[in-house]
Amino acid sequence: MILMDAATRTLNLVGSPKLATRPATITSPDPSGSSPGAPVTVSAPPPDPGTAQSIGYNMLSSFGWKPSTYYGCLNNIWSRESGWRYNAENASGAYGIPQALPGDKMASAGADWMTDPTTQITWGLTYISQVYGTPCGAWDHELAYGYY
Repeated sequence: MILMDAATRTLNLVGSPKLATRPATITSPDPSGSSPGAPVTVSAPPPDPGTAQSIGYNMLSSFGWKPSTYYGCLNNIWSRESGWRYNAENASGAYGIPQALPGDKMASAGADWMTDPTTQITWGLTYISQVYGTPCGAWDHELAYGYY
C-alpha cells in the first residue's frame, strides 16, 4: 500500500499487498502413465462403510488405482457433481453419481443404472479411465474447465 502525504506530495511505502495462494498439492507419479507428475490432492480418509463413497473407494483398486492416492480426487469430483447421490439430476439431463449425459448411457454398465450406485460408479470409473486416465486427471480437468 502506498500512502500519499498531501501536504508534502511525497509517497511512502507503508505495506505490501497479500497475495492469494492456491491450496497445497502434492505431486505424485500417475501409475497409468497418462499424466506423470500430475497434481494430486492430499488423500482423504476412507469413507464410512455402506455408503456410495465406500463403494467407489473399494472399486478404485480394480481399476489399478491406489485408493489412498486417488480417492481424494474422486471424492472431490463426485461430491461437487452429484453429492454422491444416485438419483442426482440436473437441468441438462445429466444423471446419477457420475452425472452421465445423457444418463441412459450408463445402461452399458447395467440395466439398473437409474437406481444402483454400484452400476453408476462402475460406469463412472470406466469413463474416467478411458477419458482422463485416473480420477486425478479428471479432477484436474474439472478444476480447469468446470466439468470432467
